Parts: sequence; C-alpha cells; structure tokens
Amino acid sequence: MNDPIADMLTRLRNATSAGQQSLTIPYSKLKSDLAGILKKEGYIKDSALETVEGRQQIRIQTKFVNKTSAISGLKRISRPGLRRYVGAREIPRVLGGMGIAVLSTPRGILSGHEARKQNIGGELLAYIW
Repeated sequence: MNDPIADMLTRLRNATSAGQQSLTIPYSKLKSDLAGILKKEGYIKDSALETVEGRQQIRIQTKFVNKTSAISGLKRISRPGLRRYVGAREIPRVLGGMGIAVLSTPRGILSGHEARKQNIGGELLAYIW
C-alpha cells in the first residue's frame, strides 16, 4: 500500500456513507494520532486499539447526528507523488472555519487550529468537514 492515510480516509468515507457504526483499520502511529484528532474535534465517537489474530488494529466508532454522519467530507491534500507543505501563516481555513485541516508537524499530528495557535507549519495531510 503506497498511501495508508488515503486508505484510512477512504475506509472512513465508505463506512459513514454506508451508515456503519464502526470500522477497523490496520494500526500505525500516524493513523492512531489522526483518529485522536478526529475524536477531539468531534467527528467520531471513539477510537480504540485492539489486537486481532496477533495484529494491532484501530476500531473507530463513527458518529451520527439525526441519522446523518458528523463527517460530510474528507479530502487528502498532500500525497506521496506531490507533497504539500505550509507555513504557520499559510494554514488554510476549511469552509471558513467549519472544517479542519490536519497537519503533520515537528510536534506531531495537529489540527489547523492548534498549529496556528502554536505558530508552527508542516505537511498538510487532509481536510475534514
């Protein structure tokens, strides 16, 4: 697999559009941190680490409000073929502040709000709204 973040976002998009309550994805620290950002921002209910047949996986509980998913859109920005980096002043606002940008910074995976607050830039991973 060339792009595990795109795979995670695609699985999440498919699960929410199909109305599934939970999904599992293979574990990596980057995906675990990304799931933590989604939980903190209120896009998913919960994420937990579990072991199935000797392999670690992340179980994500999707969040629905009035039978509508809390996530209405996901977009991968920086990809293996074309990396996109932004400075602290260039971090975009997604839907005028209604969505979040997710960045990989020297201080870890941060939302756009936190990165702006800490005045730090990095690789722009995805937009979530």
